[in-house]
Amino acid sequence: MKRRPHSKQFALMAPLSFWDRPLASLVLGGIACGLLLVSSLNPGIFVDVRSKAVNTVSPLLSAVSYPAQQVTEYVRQVTGLSDIQARNAALEKENARLREWYQTALVLQDRNKELQTLLNVKVEPDYEFVSARIIADAGSAFVKSLLVKTGASDGVEKGNPVISGDGLIGRVISAGNNASRILLLNDVNSRVPVLLEGSNHHAVLAGLNEEKPMLEHLSKGVKLQDGVRVVTSGFGGMFPPGIPVGKVVVNENGQYDVALFSDLATTQYVRVILSHQDPNLVQGNLE
Repeated sequence: MKRRPHSKQFALMAPLSFWDRPLASLVLGGIACGLLLVSSLNPGIFVDVRSKAVNTVSPLLSAVSYPAQQVTEYVRQVTGLSDIQARNAALEKENARLREWYQTALVLQDRNKELQTLLNVKVEPDYEFVSARIIADAGSAFVKSLLVKTGASDGVEKGNPVISGDGLIGRVISAGNNASRILLLNDVNSRVPVLLEGSNHHAVLAGLNEEKPMLEHLSKGVKLQDGVRVVTSGFGGMFPPGIPVGKVVVNENGQYDVALFSDLATTQYVRVILSHQDPNLVQGNLE
């Protein structure tokens, strides 16, 4: 005897079995045809349906997509901020490098300007020179001297005159291989034969270990005024003639001091006069 399906199971299976039947296919086909017919007769119905669907769904879609949009915007801002920070760091590094170059350019400009001023003092063309940088003030209360970065390896010898771009500053008193000591004009041991420009009056410039050296051994009766130029006379052969030295200053005691042209406080480079050949002593020119 066959068992009949349980009534509840039959009720659940009934709808499924319905769609398996040919009648279900006809029903679905009829519904589809009806919808096509309605849409062809009145297309606005489906447009309204779609519009209402969009209006209903769009707030939901907006609410769902908003967090994603915020995350995307945040990522974009963070990425942009990182790019800005990287560019700022690169610009700061470039600015620092430009400041270094600018400072270097200023130093080179000052150095070039001072080297150019060394050419202001004209000396007879028979002399040879070597330019040198002042590397130390080796003086004291009792000795007025400088150290310069040139020496015997460049042909420098004891007694060589030393000039700046403004005039005579002293002479070499010792020469090492790569450095030399310069005795300044205002040292108490300095003596330089000089000439008062525009006259035949000779004198000796004597250092006093003070700012201004003074004139000694002037001819009796010679009266000088402030501003008379003093140059080397060339007597004795150590200093070439005509090198500017300074200007006469009449002090409160009526004595003649000399305000030196060279300002050692601002001088960084000097020229050492190496050698001189008097054309009158060249063989064949003797008379």
